[in-house]
Amino acid sequence: MRQRRAIPRGLRRGITLRMVAPNAVTAMALCFGLTGVRYGISGEWERAVLSILIAGVLDGLDGRIARLLRGESRFGAELDSLSDSIAFGVAPALILYLWSLHAMPKFGWIFALAHALSCALRLARFNANIDADIQPHKSAGFLTGVPAPAGAGLTFVPLYLWLVTGEDIFRQWYIVAPWTAFVAFLMISSIATYSWSALRLRKRIRLEAIAFAGLLGALLITDPWLTLLLICALYLVTIPFGILSYAKVRRQRSEPSV
Repeated sequence: MRQRRAIPRGLRRGITLRMVAPNAVTAMALCFGLTGVRYGISGEWERAVLSILIAGVLDGLDGRIARLLRGESRFGAELDSLSDSIAFGVAPALILYLWSLHAMPKFGWIFALAHALSCALRLARFNANIDADIQPHKSAGFLTGVPAPAGAGLTFVPLYLWLVTGEDIFRQWYIVAPWTAFVAFLMISSIATYSWSALRLRKRIRLEAIAFAGLLGALLITDPWLTLLLICALYLVTIPFGILSYAKVRRQRSEPSV
């Protein structure tokens, strides 16, 4: 008679009710990412990009919902990484290939793959370090490289420019391919970038920050593509400052305490 294999108590329990909401949001993000591919196949580029952007918003919500409901789980972490890889790696790569890179002789698909692969490698690196006790960047309030949702948003910059100006120059593969490679490098690089959790607003500018957020929301509705271009430009400007700030933190940590 074959013995039943002992199942760990945590696995027997399955997914608790408090885990359902954040994991459902993660699943929605994955579905929006794949829906972007669907719109890309039919040539509806605005809807394709909007689907990826909505996936990014949902990706920012699922972790906060999980912490609010105390519904964090290893299952949720794995589902989140899978969702990110598809929504911010595979889906943008396919959209860019269908929009521009297919016209590149021989190597267009390679550049599209570079984005998807870099996103997957970044997420694998994150998962490998998720339980590490010593994480220099994280402990100092920084991320390692550009996160996957930001990478997806940045890689669409030529598409934003095309939608804003209507100029076909921004759709040419010799513009899109180098930019795609640059963003792929940023995702797998070891440079320190700012994380949202590390941002601390001074009390005297909090009302101004609320007003700015409201105006930004209105701008996104009024002229989404130009606003997204400005957001991407601002994010790129913060990268050198993040590198310098982390270098300063490292110097302070390396100095012997008196």
